[in-house]
Amino acid sequence: MNLSTRTLGTTRPLTVSTLGLGCMGMSEFYGNADEADGIATIHRALDLGVTFLDTADMYGPFTNEQLVGKAIAGRRDQVQLATKFGNERLADGTRVGINGSPEYVRAACDASLQRLGVDHIDLYYQHRVDRTVPIEETVGAMAELVEAGKVRFLGLSEASAANIRKAHAVHPITALQSEYSLFSRDLEDEILPVLRELGIGLVPYSPLGRGMLTGKQEWTTLENGDGRASAYFPRFQGEALDANLRLVDEIGKVAAEKGCTPGQLALAWVLAQGDDVAPIPGTKRVKYLEENVGAAAVTLTGAELAHLDQVVPRDAVQGDRYGDMSHIDR
Repeated sequence: MNLSTRTLGTTRPLTVSTLGLGCMGMSEFYGNADEADGIATIHRALDLGVTFLDTADMYGPFTNEQLVGKAIAGRRDQVQLATKFGNERLADGTRVGINGSPEYVRAACDASLQRLGVDHIDLYYQHRVDRTVPIEETVGAMAELVEAGKVRFLGLSEASAANIRKAHAVHPITALQSEYSLFSRDLEDEILPVLRELGIGLVPYSPLGRGMLTGKQEWTTLENGDGRASAYFPRFQGEALDANLRLVDEIGKVAAEKGCTPGQLALAWVLAQGDDVAPIPGTKRVKYLEENVGAAAVTLTGAELAHLDQVVPRDAVQGDRYGDMSHIDR
């Protein structure tokens, strides 16, 4: 199938594939990582028309950008390449903190360009808001990167409505990347209306609820190194997990009636939230990529969307998105 495209942003519009690919898990956080599998998955994505690739300097750290750079070598003109700065880490994995200083913005961009092996980044996000630096200063430095030709479009990730407004006043913001799925809908209250008012696109990460919405994983037998087994992800622990898996069972019943997989249904729900929404489900395996792409062919009626709201009430999910929500700007 040929994937269609969507446009993020109206003031500074960027056209991307309807579904993107989150590349983080190819290097870290979700169990064993294999570079060859990751590169094969990216190559298959490009062949299928999934051209919107998402990475960040902190994934690995640093190694995920290198992997993506290898995978797109010779095919750069097919790709809408997104990466992020701001979650500062050392090469040994030590987390330094959130850094939005103008000096760091410039240095981080140059380092990302080198690792990716490209002369420009299509969409450059501030990964997390640094509360010690006015966002106007951070975005001002990001705007200088646009003027220098190193970056084409600017984005924010997990920013509050107030900071989105402040940032957009300095330089047009093309997209906000935040967690959004059937299991994470808090941005519908305040953030989504502001995005629509200002003409900013939405790039949902974890649109499959970190895999839970696929209904596939046995969560008591995760690979070593899979962060979902830790208290950092409360939705995967104890009674919260039990309650959330009951919701997944209900989603599975709806998917069976629809003739698609639970994951495809969950992605179709996200895609149905607006033409300015381009989710980036992550995977490190070709077979799951191909399943995800199939979601673009699943169309949900108004009645089916209403039924999903009944099956998964907005506030039914148990547990916070993260064990420590202090890095989320709200």
